[in-house]
Order: sequence, then structure tokens, then C-alpha cells
Amino acid sequence: MVRAAADAGVELLALSDHDTVGGVDEALAAAGEAGIGLVPASELSALHEDYEDYHVLGYRIDHRAPAMLEALEDFRADRDARAQAMAARLGELGFAVDDELLDERRRSGKPIGRPHLAAAVLADANNAERLEREGIDEVGGLIANYLISGAPAYIPRTRPTVPEAIELIHSVGGVAVWAHPYWDVDHTEDVLRLLADFHDAGLDGVEVFYPSHDEAQVNALADAADARGLLMTGSSDFHGPRHKLFDRFRAFELYGREPRLGPIA
Repeated sequence: MVRAAADAGVELLALSDHDTVGGVDEALAAAGEAGIGLVPASELSALHEDYEDYHVLGYRIDHRAPAMLEALEDFRADRDARAQAMAARLGELGFAVDDELLDERRRSGKPIGRPHLAAAVLADANNAERLEREGIDEVGGLIANYLISGAPAYIPRTRPTVPEAIELIHSVGGVAVWAHPYWDVDHTEDVLRLLADFHDAGLDGVEVFYPSHDEAQVNALADAADARGLLMTGSSDFHGPRHKLFDRFRAFELYGREPRLGPIA
């Protein structure tokens, strides 16, 4: 991944896997060989009000700090328990779940989230006829039909809250940034209200530039960040070369605004 980023012209890269720092040391070594900057990071899924999947990026964290490692282990345990409960619920709904795929992630210490649960359903041949009948042919479709809030197999998270995620990031020397606000919230007035709440809780920045953000959304976020003195980051949220949506680096537009990375850079 680091080599691919360098080949795409990336000069500063953050490895920000969800609720883990397991790949950071390898990425640091690879970045040294590729001649690009690498920011130790993690992306924490967090709760606020009635929504439990806001993503708080922790940049420039001390990824070896015991407090961070212990907290991430706890978050992963919560995710794993939640995944097992959702797998059981999928079973009650008549789906077979390829447990070997999930067990392989557990054995390697990797977190299990809804994409991995969905992949385990799609991988089991016993589900093929039903999935075809329901028009589900990829992970996103399974998640949308069964694993989002209000869907029949969904079970909510229990921790951390957004303020707790921000506090943890700060405790290990990191910078806390709200990732892709418009991915989770549709209306600008709601985004700006939440941004104010998160800033009051200590948030340092907001991800202004993102592949799905249009010009009006970028300007709204940039204006709010300017007014509050927040950092402004950007990311293409690379998920791999074969991902349906996030398959390339440098995939966002600036629309005439400039990032403000501060200590991240």
C-alpha cells in the first residue's frame, strides 16, 4: 500500500486502520524505503447521541503507548462481541456465515467489523440463491439490507463516545480529526452543529476534503474550520485497488481551498 501511494504521488500518508495500529511499524519501514512521510494513526469508531458510528481519526499518536494499545484492545473486544452477536442474528434470519473467514481475522489479531461479517455471508455458497433473489451481490448491499441501524441483524456499539475517543487520542500525543462528516450526516446544519459539539469536546480538526464531498460541502466545512481555528485535512480513504468506491489515492478535490495540517505535517 505504501509503495502504491508513493507511485501515485502521495508525499504524506497516514495508515489509519479501524481500532488498531497493527500495521503502523511495517508501514513506517516501507515509507522510509519509498521516500514518503508516514503518519502513525488509527481511526476510532465512536458514539454520539443516537448514532454510534462517527469516525475520529487520531493522527501523530504514540502508537506504542500502553494506554492506546489497551484501549484499542478493549474496543476490538467490544467489536468482536458485537460481531458475534450480529452473526448469530444473521443465522436466526436464515443465513449461513463462513466462520473460517472470521476466525482467521481473530487469529491474526485483526478487528472484525460489519464488512467482514458481510463478506463471510457472501462467501458461503449456501446463501447464493437467496442473495441473488434479494439482489445482493457485494458487501455494501448486505450491510445496507441487514447491518445498519434499524436493519434486522443490527446491534449497536457500546463504546467509546466521541469525547472519550478524543481524550484517548490526546492522551497519547495525537491530533483528533472528525472523518468524512457528510458520509454520516446529510444536512449541513446538522454537520455544523455536531462539529461545534465535537470542538467543544476537544476536537482538533475536520476532514474537509473527501471523495464524496462536493464543492458546497467543502466550502461549508472549510468556513466552519476557519471560524473555529480547526485543522483541515483531506483523504481519499483508500480501501484497496479493487474497492468499489475508495480504490485510488489523491481522489478528493480542493475546490480552491487549502488544507491546514498543523502538527500532522
